[in-house]
Amino acid sequence: MAKDQLQVLNALDVAKTQLYHFTAIVIAGMGFFTDAYDLFCISLVTKLLGRIYYYRPGSLDPGSLPPNVAAAVNGVAFCGTLSGQLFFGWLGDKMGRKRVYGMTLMLMVICSLASGLSFGNKPSGVMATLCFFRFWLGFGIGGDYPLSATIMSEYANKKTRGAFIAAVFAMQGFGILTGGIVTLIISSAFRARFDAPAYQENATASTPAQADYVWRIILMFGAIPALMTYYWRMKMPETARYTALVAKNAKQAASDMSKVLQVEIVEEPDKVEEFTRDKDFGLFSREFLRRHGMHLLGTTMCWFLLDIAFYSQNLFQKDIFTAINWIPKARTMSALEEVFRIARAQTLIALCGTVPGYWFTVALIDIVGRFLIQIVGFFMMTVFMLGLAIPYHHWTTPGNHIGFVVMYGFTFFFANFGPNSTTFIVPAEIFPARLRSTCHGISAAAGKAGAIVGSFGFLYAAQNQDKTKTDHGYPPGIGVRNSLFVLAACNLLGVVFTFFVPESKGKSLEELSGENEEENVEMATGYTRTPRTILSIGMMI
Repeated sequence: MAKDQLQVLNALDVAKTQLYHFTAIVIAGMGFFTDAYDLFCISLVTKLLGRIYYYRPGSLDPGSLPPNVAAAVNGVAFCGTLSGQLFFGWLGDKMGRKRVYGMTLMLMVICSLASGLSFGNKPSGVMATLCFFRFWLGFGIGGDYPLSATIMSEYANKKTRGAFIAAVFAMQGFGILTGGIVTLIISSAFRARFDAPAYQENATASTPAQADYVWRIILMFGAIPALMTYYWRMKMPETARYTALVAKNAKQAASDMSKVLQVEIVEEPDKVEEFTRDKDFGLFSREFLRRHGMHLLGTTMCWFLLDIAFYSQNLFQKDIFTAINWIPKARTMSALEEVFRIARAQTLIALCGTVPGYWFTVALIDIVGRFLIQIVGFFMMTVFMLGLAIPYHHWTTPGNHIGFVVMYGFTFFFANFGPNSTTFIVPAEIFPARLRSTCHGISAAAGKAGAIVGSFGFLYAAQNQDKTKTDHGYPPGIGVRNSLFVLAACNLLGVVFTFFVPESKGKSLEELSGENEEENVEMATGYTRTPRTILSIGMMI
């Protein structure tokens, strides 16, 4: 039997969409805008870093980052993000969402600026300090994942909660798009002012000294949107669900939400005590395993498998576009022209595939549900990756690269109108309030583990199987075609693990987590999708 809902929580669940909802979306969303900008802008400048700091006199091709340096530059922020998701997720449940929220933002601002001020002029010094600050930048970004998702889910009403959380996450698409646009503007401005010949015409002059400012400006720009929202983050009240169910302060929860909702809410201290009685089981308890163990396995594995494919695609678009001859060979361009062409290609993909996918999710998630969007997204990503991999030699022949780019864009569309959005949303809904931020952080950290596998693994795996055609310093890999087969297999596994995750559309957070259920009721186990869970186990066997 379900307990009566607290008045303050019921008021949030049934509240009409109003200004404070949109304010929360903007405040939380600007953090995600910054997260995406900072994480993905590095892929726009890595080839430029190679030309500037690893120039090889007499070489037929421009300098490139050595394998270990490239892996560190691309992957170190993900290591920081994974650590930050676990730490700040846990801290958000211990100290409160609001108190931790400002810490993550200031860390992002400081480290964005410091990334562009990497010290020294020797390659080892510049790369070491760049990696150091990008690790801590990632640490701050990591905290934004569980906190933003949890805050938005706890503020939203149950009717449109999915759309609100998805709208926060959709700002990631605008962050990726803005990274490309900022890079286009800066590289164009420097090209106009400091014209340079192609590398094959004059190797030294092809990379003007002023190019060193380009990558620094691009990285530092990420601090601006984060800094703009700091004041408003600090003005947000703590969420009522944390205040009432975790801090057990009924008076403060009622007072805060009365101001936000502009309605009179009765304090219910006795009811809060009754509501939270016997619900203090921990993350590593047998009770949590019984109620939510299968759910946590589902959210972590889905996010892990998704990010192997998603981040491989995002970080190494430039290599794929070069492989299919959409971007000319590096030796035929100057350093700044190469930056411009890479940014143009990635901006086009973001504009046509990435951004629309996020907003399709916002529009439809509370209509068709999380489960269907995620399973269809994983399946369609598998289909399109196989469509790229099977006739790969066809796509690499002259005149066919447009078809490749269209298919590639559809994989991004179904990632974002699919598991890239739902894996962020569902962990913020299905776990109890006192563990919600922690469990979201664990799920997100599993995703970043997948991103690390994708960013480090794809760097080596996508190398040509012919040793004479690999990038300088790299051993032969399995090639782009076989790498796409591996990514397709990851997506197919994601379909299987989706069956471990319950549908959360239209339900209150307390109903989903079992916090409003009596202890002796079987539904308190939280397995709201028992048939699908059984089906998934059967499929695994």
